[in-house]
Amino acid sequence: MDLSTNYLGLQLKNPIVPSAGPVSQEVASVKRLEDAGAAAVVLYSLFEEQIEAEALELLHYTTHYNESYAEATNYFPQDIEYKAGPEEYLNLIRKCKEQCEIPIIASLNGSSTGGWIKYAKKIEEAGADALELNIYLLPTDFNRSGQQIEQVYIDVVKEVKRAVNMKVAVKLSPFFSSFAWMADQLDRAGADGLVLFNRFYQPDIDLDTLDVVPNVLLSTPMAMRLPLRWVGILYGRLNCDLAATSGIYSEKDVIKMIMAGAKITQMLSSIIKFGPNHISDVLTKMRFWMEANEYASVEMMRGSMSYINVADPSKFERANYMKVISSVKL
Repeated sequence: MDLSTNYLGLQLKNPIVPSAGPVSQEVASVKRLEDAGAAAVVLYSLFEEQIEAEALELLHYTTHYNESYAEATNYFPQDIEYKAGPEEYLNLIRKCKEQCEIPIIASLNGSSTGGWIKYAKKIEEAGADALELNIYLLPTDFNRSGQQIEQVYIDVVKEVKRAVNMKVAVKLSPFFSSFAWMADQLDRAGADGLVLFNRFYQPDIDLDTLDVVPNVLLSTPMAMRLPLRWVGILYGRLNCDLAATSGIYSEKDVIKMIMAGAKITQMLSSIIKFGPNHISDVLTKMRFWMEANEYASVEMMRGSMSYINVADPSKFERANYMKVISSVKL
């Protein structure tokens, strides 16, 4: 049974890759994921704010004696804490490459084309096998058009691709007025892969403290429907690879995504909930399903249920909506 796949030019033993998050903050954790069967690992994200904080700290110490003044005591934000800074992140990449055999994919999380892009080169020099750009740009400016927002994404991809020789994937949200157009533009800009979809942080309100607070909710299997649709629609129509993430829990979820056209599936919530060995369980059940349904390899099923290969492509679109609604009875 051949579960191997190729993603971002990397030959992987299977299509399951833990996505960026707390399960990959330490070498020991990455090793556990590898031992459980992960084909590669996307390390937790290095944030633009961390890089900027490091730069500001350097400026502070190099100008401390001739520009210090009383007001400067509150210059650096005190309410943001990170597990590790940029140098620690680069060291994590190096250690993972020394101690692990699977590919290590780094992750940069930012919202601009600023100085953080130079870290893409440092990440490559540290030995990362590929880079995932997690562009987190919340369009709250009333004076900034959708076209301007989209151009930031395109410019970031172009700048990073100019800076490095390794493969670069872009992790996207679905919140574009024309997602197909945006995917095509990023493909043309040089993106080697698209990861669908990012689940942005959503704040909550604490009614006891009357404060806006972070509230992390793990995805559920229902969340996979959105990436399933778009992976299926985009398959075979772009040059870049497609990775599916959000709500992937079972072997059936993985198989469905591959049939839609995904090269890999990224898991996080299910690993957090069930532990690293969940990967091994999914792979075992996946082999059983493939044998029972006479699939000798992952490649045999890839894209078989995509937009361009199904008998009725309209089922990916609006036409099926009326049928679904009319099927609901009280």
